[in-house]
Amino acid sequence: MAYTLDRREFLKLAGLGGVVLVSGSATSAGAQGAAAKDFYFVQLSDSHWGFEGPAQNPDATGTLKKAVAAVNSLKEAPDFVVFTGDLTHTTEDGKVRRKRMDEVRSIVGELKVKDVKFMPGEHDASLDHGKAFQEFFGPTHYTFDHKGVHFVTLDNVSDPGASIGEDQLAWLAADFERQPKDARIVVFTHRPLFDLYPQWDWATTDGAKAIEILQRRDNVTVFYGHIHQEHHHTTGRIEHHAAKGLMFALPVAGSTPKRTPVAWDPQAPYKGLGFREVEAEAQPVKYAITEMPVVAA
Repeated sequence: MAYTLDRREFLKLAGLGGVVLVSGSATSAGAQGAAAKDFYFVQLSDSHWGFEGPAQNPDATGTLKKAVAAVNSLKEAPDFVVFTGDLTHTTEDGKVRRKRMDEVRSIVGELKVKDVKFMPGEHDASLDHGKAFQEFFGPTHYTFDHKGVHFVTLDNVSDPGASIGEDQLAWLAADFERQPKDARIVVFTHRPLFDLYPQWDWATTDGAKAIEILQRRDNVTVFYGHIHQEHHHTTGRIEHHAAKGLMFALPVAGSTPKRTPVAWDPQAPYKGLGFREVEAEAQPVKYAITEMPVVAA
C-alpha cells in the first residue's frame, strides 16, 4: 500500500513503533469566541528502557533514540510531546531504576521540542509509589490546557494495586466541575480505565469510578498505553484508544495462556509495532484515527 506524505511528513516515523500523531482544529472552551487553531502533538508509549530481550527486540537500546531523531526530523514541530508511561523497564534495584530514568531523561532531552509531558507506567512507579519518577519527571498526575483543549493525566500505576485512589478521584471530580459542559477534554492514562482483561493486569481496579466522572462531560477521549497494541473501546460517549509500544508487542487479550511478549520476526521486523495519525475536528468533536505499520529501515 502506498502512502502520501502529508504536511507534517509524519511518515518519516515509519521505522518506529508506538508513536501517535494527533492533529486538528480546536476551539477554546475557556475562551468562547476564540478563533479555531490547528495543532498536533506526538505521543510515545512504553519505551521500556533497560529491557533486555533480543528475542523480542534486538534493537532494545536504539528504538527510543530513533524515535527522538524521527520527531526531530519533522518539518513542522509538534506543539508538545507526551510519554504515556513505562518509560523504563522494571527493576527492584533503586539505583538502577534511577540510572535508567536519568538515561531516558538524557535521550529525551535531545528533542528539539522542549514542551515534553511525562506520566509513569507501573514499570516506572509501582515499586516505590512513584518516588523516583517524581524526582526525574515531576508529578504523576496533573492537568494542562492547550489551544482550547483541556488535558488530564491520571496516575493508575503508582499504587501497586492498580488503583487511582479516592484522593485522586476527588481531584479529578473537582477539575471536571470547573470545565464547561461542552469542554473538549483529552485524558491520558497508562492502564485502561475499563476492564479490558483484568487477568493480565489490563484494567484499573477503581477505573469505573473514574469513567463515571468522565461521563459528566460530553466530549472526552482517552488515550492510553500499557497493552502494546492497537485497541479501541467505547464506554458511553467516551472513546478509549490504546497506543502500540516502542519496545515489543503483546498478544491479544486471552489469545495465549500467558501475557508473553511477541517474538521478533526477522522476516517481518517491527511487526506489531507502529504509529497512528489522529485527525481531530472540533465541531463535531471527533478523532479519525489512521494506523500505520512500522516498516524496516
